[in-house]
Amino acid sequence: LDQRRHLGIGGEHVAVALAEQTAALGDAGTLEARVAADPNDHQARFDLALLLNARGDRDGAVDRLLEILRRNRSWNEERARKQLLQFFEAWGPMDEATLGGRRKLSSMLFS
Repeated sequence: LDQRRHLGIGGEHVAVALAEQTAALGDAGTLEARVAADPNDHQARFDLALLLNARGDRDGAVDRLLEILRRNRSWNEERARKQLLQFFEAWGPMDEATLGGRRKLSSMLFS
């Protein structure tokens, strides 16, 4: 990670990877309906978080991933936690969504 920052490819590289990741996710309405029908459909909630981030709703993306963590912290090898950290890296350490998301994540993990 430090080497990537030194080379200047940290957050920008992650942002490109996130954009590519959201290309095939589909429709937010369909994902929201899946989550409403089955609150434990973590994959739908995860995909919705990616779409919300792509639309600029960073807080919404954070909230969806935190809800996965609240329901099942170890889901898919802690994929929700890892995705949050990837978002935080892409957004930068001083971004409001990063700061708020880190606070929420810390309080959840250490409560």
